[in-house]
Amino acid sequence: MAANQPSIQFKSSIPFYRDERVIKAFAQVVSAVLIIGFVIWAILNFLDAAEARNMTLTFDFLEEAAGFPISNPPIEYEPDMTFGRAFLVGLVNTLLVSVTGIVAATILGTLVALARLSSNWLLSKIALAYIEFHRNIPLLVLLFIWYFSAFTQLPSVKESIIWPGIIINQRGFYLTWPRLTETGQPFAIASAIGILLAIILYSVLRRRREITGKDTYYGPISLAILIILPLIGWLLSDGTPFQLDVPFLKGFNYKGGLRLTPEFTAMFLGLAMYTAAFIAEVVRAGIQAVDRGQIEAARAVGLSTNQVLSLVIMPQALRIIIPPMISQYLNLTKNSSLALAIGFQEVFSVGKIAINQAGRAVPVFALVMLTYLSLSLFTSFVLNIYNRRIQFVSR
Repeated sequence: MAANQPSIQFKSSIPFYRDERVIKAFAQVVSAVLIIGFVIWAILNFLDAAEARNMTLTFDFLEEAAGFPISNPPIEYEPDMTFGRAFLVGLVNTLLVSVTGIVAATILGTLVALARLSSNWLLSKIALAYIEFHRNIPLLVLLFIWYFSAFTQLPSVKESIIWPGIIINQRGFYLTWPRLTETGQPFAIASAIGILLAIILYSVLRRRREITGKDTYYGPISLAILIILPLIGWLLSDGTPFQLDVPFLKGFNYKGGLRLTPEFTAMFLGLAMYTAAFIAEVVRAGIQAVDRGQIEAARAVGLSTNQVLSLVIMPQALRIIIPPMISQYLNLTKNSSLALAIGFQEVFSVGKIAINQAGRAVPVFALVMLTYLSLSLFTSFVLNIYNRRIQFVSR
């Protein structure tokens, strides 16, 4: 009887207005329309307000004479040059303090992290005090401490502190610096090629050693390239390729050498030491995240402490360290805008002066925002490429 019973089929028909896919699509369309509409409304209102106040939104002022000086510009600049040139000087200053600050903060932060993990109680506590001090004080306060409490208290030019190769006074730090001579171009080119080739060979040969397990002597080969090519460039140069530019007293100030202004030095030290405290915690967390068993296994097979750190711990820790490290690099670059407080004329400081001179607040701020956005995106892009290369590959 069960076989003769008719089968019952249920047909469910869901109205389209109750279909989850239709609801999601409709919600996305409505959200997009509202957001685009709000943006258009805001832009139109801004343009109307700018027109009512006779505000010019073009960038043609960049071709006008700036009319203001920039102290110790890294590239050629005079007040009668254009606003565009002034912005370029500010950009170079921003790049100088950001790049040097990133390098110094990375090195110092890594060393502080290793000291924090040291079995030496005193060294570990000193590193902890350094980290807590810098992490819990605003960067602007640290900049004021460096600039007003340290560098403004340096002796006058007549009472300069003179050490071998360096002169220190209120006007800055004067360093003996090598300068290329007129015949030093072959040496410079050969040195640049040698550095690039050494980096490539180091990476390729080390990678091959990791794959094959055979010793490729990546260290000695890279070091040999780094020495031989500059030496060839030296021999090809007609005479000495460079000479030491020694600072000397002329009139009421020192001339020659490499001058680091108090403003740049205070900004560099403040940014580097402040960011290093955060980088130290990032590095420490990455190292402690490595499985303890792998470290013990590496020591069991006879690897030295340096080999364990360079071949076992750091390659794995970098996978954890790099993502938050990117954020610290971006923060350092953006924090360079605080240089305005101590008189270092980077791109934001130059932009503020340009607003007073040209009266173009909106274009200037747009240019400054675009500059910081471009620097941040480029930094993030480069480090994300490296981050993808060191991640585990799933098969």
